[in-house]
Amino acid sequence: MSIDNSEYFKSLLDHIGSRISLNAEEQEQVCAMFSPRVLLPRQYLLSQGDICHYETYVCKGFLRSFYVDKTGNEHTLQFAQEDWWISDLSSFLNQEPTIRNIVALEKTVLLQIDLQKRQQLMEKVPKMEKFWRILNEKACIAQEQRILNNISLSGAERYQLLLNTYPQIEQRLPQKHIASFLGITPVFLSQIRRQIIQK
Repeated sequence: MSIDNSEYFKSLLDHIGSRISLNAEEQEQVCAMFSPRVLLPRQYLLSQGDICHYETYVCKGFLRSFYVDKTGNEHTLQFAQEDWWISDLSSFLNQEPTIRNIVALEKTVLLQIDLQKRQQLMEKVPKMEKFWRILNEKACIAQEQRILNNISLSGAERYQLLLNTYPQIEQRLPQKHIASFLGITPVFLSQIRRQIIQK
């Protein structure tokens, strides 16, 4: 592990350690299974039609996951910032082509693990199976909440909730992508923002 990467592996271990307890040997085994990667702005982590080969932990930077429909419109599915994970779990686990794209919006440092190493890690450190179960459960809960919010809240309420949850989102994610994530048009988002400023 190089000096440059040590802080990123520490970030990963802190992230895992907040959910399960690992001893020093288990921590070493975890780090041995992950590989660092750097993406430049507008560089793709995953492209529609490719197979997702990695689960990816974001050490530094910001990424956007989106789907392009038949008419060429982009639909933002997810974003990921520091201390988040991003991938296409279905494509990753089933090793089938993905229907989404994942692109870096700024210079991004990642730690990645492939399917084989993930399986090996869970065999060597069984507690990691619990970690990924916790991770996936929280992701499912967040997805269910987003669906409920889309049904029950207005566009303005969803926007305000997003700002409350992620105060820096407007500095990192362009307005058109925020609108896409919220399921509203950029024009409507501009109207909402004007109303908030005028209050």
